Amino acid sequence: MKQYGVLVVDDSSFMRRSISLIIEKDPQFFIIGIARNGLDAIEKIQRLKPDVVTMDVEMPEMDGTSALKEIMKITPVPVVMLSNHTEDGTSTAIEALELGAVDFFLKSSLVGEEAKDETIKDFLSKLKVIANSCKVQKNEEDAEAIVDLEYIECDKKLMKRELLVIGCSTGGPSALQSILPRFPKDLCRPIIVIQHMPPGFTKPLAERFDTICNLRVREVENGDILEPGNIYIAPAGFQTVLESGKNDSIIFKVEDMKNIDSLYKPSINVTLNSVAPIFKDKLLSVILTGMGNDGLIGCQKVKDNNGFVLVEAEESCIVYGMPKVVFEAGIADDQVPLSNIYERIMLNL
Repeated sequence: MKQYGVLVVDDSSFMRRSISLIIEKDPQFFIIGIARNGLDAIEKIQRLKPDVVTMDVEMPEMDGTSALKEIMKITPVPVVMLSNHTEDGTSTAIEALELGAVDFFLKSSLVGEEAKDETIKDFLSKLKVIANSCKVQKNEEDAEAIVDLEYIECDKKLMKRELLVIGCSTGGPSALQSILPRFPKDLCRPIIVIQHMPPGFTKPLAERFDTICNLRVREVENGDILEPGNIYIAPAGFQTVLESGKNDSIIFKVEDMKNIDSLYKPSINVTLNSVAPIFKDKLLSVILTGMGNDGLIGCQKVKDNNGFVLVEAEESCIVYGMPKVVFEAGIADDQVPLSNIYERIMLNL
């Protein structure tokens, strides 16, 4: 049985011990070391060579985000951020994901009165997949510098696809960072993003992208009308579907939808199942890096309605899970690395 070494980074001795005890519940993990701040973490990562790192967001001397920047430059390793559910903690966690952190968990969901066995089990399961198969590359450039102001003539006669839906999970925010800011301000298509995240984190994600994208980015609200030139982030904790409205309008329906059996809220399958019959061959679906198989059923629905399915190639995926199941099911029209995703999308819009 393969074992994975974990470095636990937190300025609180209580949290270091609590997180370590949780991790060691799984016999495939062992604590290779602990670190008290970002500077300590950088030194120990280089010396101890852990398989995966859990990193506190807020720490003295050097916080988790600053440390992450250096780690991605010097010694890339899978990093899972642990955040407090506060306004500052949430926005910092979003920034960390864009910088290359592969996932994050709320501390309160793992330690304390709000902790649940199901969440801890999910944490250990994800940590195992990340340690075993996660690929992290050196961060050689500032992703925010990627801006493409190319002018796209808005001629509906030339449109190939009228809606782009992007689904992603583990590693998604950093992948989105390399795509969304490149869409030109005159793009005459709407874009919907379904990113697996805990409730309360999709709105800050939308606000963050709104500051660096040419298109307007916002979290979807129930009753919103789908309009070209907007990027819509599906809210966490709910399902997002689209319905035909009056005067040829398309309306968002955002609800809990307890009758739908899905591990994910939002679910890529649920959204794609609703839009595929509406847009048919005018729909482009993209599945990026992520753990699990969400998107498989939805992409089949896209193909049943003659839409186009594009998936990220294994070589660039942080976790080659969701794209893999779609590709191996034979329903992907193309599979390309992240560096070519934007160009491939634009060829189909």
